Amino acid sequence: MNLTVNDRAAYAYTGGKPFDPAQPTVVFIHGALHDHSGWTLLSRWCAHHGHNALAVDLPGHGRSAGPVLPDVESLADWVLAVLDAAGAAAGQKVAVVGHSMGSLIALECAARAPERITQLVMVGTAYPMKVSQALLDTAASAPLKAIDMVNSFSIGTLAAKPSYPGPGMWLHGANRALMRRTLNGPNATGCAVNLFHHDFTVCDRYAHGMEAAAQVRCPVTFVLGERDQMTSPKVTREIGAALKARTVMLPTGHTQMAEDPDGLLEALRSALA
Repeated sequence: MNLTVNDRAAYAYTGGKPFDPAQPTVVFIHGALHDHSGWTLLSRWCAHHGHNALAVDLPGHGRSAGPVLPDVESLADWVLAVLDAAGAAAGQKVAVVGHSMGSLIALECAARAPERITQLVMVGTAYPMKVSQALLDTAASAPLKAIDMVNSFSIGTLAAKPSYPGPGMWLHGANRALMRRTLNGPNATGCAVNLFHHDFTVCDRYAHGMEAAAQVRCPVTFVLGERDQMTSPKVTREIGAALKARTVMLPTGHTQMAEDPDGLLEALRSALA
């Protein structure tokens, strides 16, 4: 679905169904150096089971035009503007689902529009979402090396190529290819920006989580990976208590959508119910 948001082109994958203002909507927000494609299976399920699906490409990522936005707060405002551009009515039920960096954006959306957001699902989340200085430095100076580092940290399954999640699939290779494809995005002047370093900095600097949690009025679900080395489940205790979140633990690392799509779908279905 091609949209115009703040006078710039924006893209949201709809799962193969047109947007219907009479249906509830589920917005999917990707993590650092990713795009809408991580949500393909979940968004298709929603689209074919009575929901509008909007799996967005954040500004400067995938098919959405730049410039990239500087922080979680401005990204949340942009996501809410996507709802307006898509034609979501003010009284329509809207669930926001975010992974990693996207989970912080989803949190801000629910805080900024508590009358509009009816469910919040935070996948692979943590707060604060601090990034080690060594990884930030590597992302800035040697982004391809940093991509390989993060890729090895993110995927917790012990299965090797090509057996998981099915014949012909290679999780490490697919994730690495996506991150390399998304690496360069446009800044405000149209010049290329290192999206890896940019996105990780956005996560590292976000400091509004507890204030945002106090504004959230909808039910909250955390979907965490018990082997997650990027956003440890231990770092969710304080924010989870503030949000009164229900927690679902999956036998995965940080890439829940790819490692356990069925488990994540079941958690999402429960949240939407």
